[in-house]
Amino acid sequence: MAYKISDECVACGTCISECPVEAISEGDIYKIDPDKCVDCGTCADACPTGAIKQ
Repeated sequence: MAYKISDECVACGTCISECPVEAISEGDIYKIDPDKCVDCGTCADACPTGAIKQ
C-alpha cells in the first residue's frame, strides 16, 4: 500500500529529495503517486512533521 501525506505537511521538500523513484510532487501539501510509490518508507523516515503514513 502506497504511503500518503496528511494535512500535517508543511511542504518543506525533505521527502522529495529522499524518494528513490520520484513519486512525490510539490504543492501546498505534497502528494505521493501511488502508482510510482514502492513502499520503501524513506520519505516517512525523513519527514520532520510525521505527515507521511502508510
